[in-house]
Amino acid sequence: MLKTRITEMLGIQYPIIQGTMLWLSGADLTAAVSNAGGLGLMASMNFNNKEELKEEIRKTKSLTDKPFGVNINLFPTSRPVNNEEFIEVIAEEGVGVVETSGRSPEPYMELFKKSNIKVIHKVPSVRFAQKAEKIGVDAVAVVGFECGGAPGMDNVTTFVLIPRAAESVKIPVIAGGGIADARGLVAALSLGAEAVIMGTRFMATKECWAHSNVKEWMLKAEETDTMMILQSLRQARRVMKTDKAQKVLEMEGKGASLEELLTVVGGELGKKVLTTGDLNSGILACGQVAGLIHGILSVKEVIDETVNGAGKILERLKTAGVLQPMKQVT
Repeated sequence: MLKTRITEMLGIQYPIIQGTMLWLSGADLTAAVSNAGGLGLMASMNFNNKEELKEEIRKTKSLTDKPFGVNINLFPTSRPVNNEEFIEVIAEEGVGVVETSGRSPEPYMELFKKSNIKVIHKVPSVRFAQKAEKIGVDAVAVVGFECGGAPGMDNVTTFVLIPRAAESVKIPVIAGGGIADARGLVAALSLGAEAVIMGTRFMATKECWAHSNVKEWMLKAEETDTMMILQSLRQARRVMKTDKAQKVLEMEGKGASLEELLTVVGGELGKKVLTTGDLNSGILACGQVAGLIHGILSVKEVIDETVNGAGKILERLKTAGVLQPMKQVT
């Protein structure tokens, strides 16, 4: 059940991948997702140097013997990052999967292929999925407008974007944005995806170290409680709707520069939200699926409920005749 090209390629039990979340995606959350049958992804941007990354990879290995991956961030950043060194560590430690996000991973593809690393590139549009296929990535994670973080500038929803991507590339498509449970998984598979990415849902789990205030906000949130910022700079981000996020929009309306906005939206300020629980101390990415989250569960419970729920949905559709072969019309 639920066997796809992605589960076969990555050696995982279920077609469920944990979305990479800055600061949150460390060894504990990564290992928990992999142990539950999905693919955990660690954020390399959490670390200042290759030794720190190596230590976290080894910690993850001590917590799971299942496949997991590392995200390589290719977005512009003010932090000094040596991705070549990170990739070197990933290869040395035998991590078999890398997710790249941001700019094209083309400069690093030779390194990935040389080390037999499977590459998933995250994109917000069909045209970028096609470009990623041409440079040789193994799969594309295509994220719709609903997703937390960086949804791109096209404002196309997952329900339209995934079937367009699936018909436009031959490599496997992974669906992200608006997916938090069994309904989203079945919908994504029916649209042509071969796995899903869930980020926001895993933020609201017991293994995620985010402050309890953040998780409580998510339990109370409606689907309308996120907002888009930085569209004026073509760096669109979907974040929690807070007074601080509203201030960013006001600054954009007054023509604030990127340097000015970084004083409010910088990544370290997002970390402050997660550690202190003060929702207005920074900006925190969050998807619209916050409105679908009604409990703080363990990672295993989230994945088990998603997989078992998908089975029940498919059985219900079969009982209703939806999955029965159509009779030949003569």
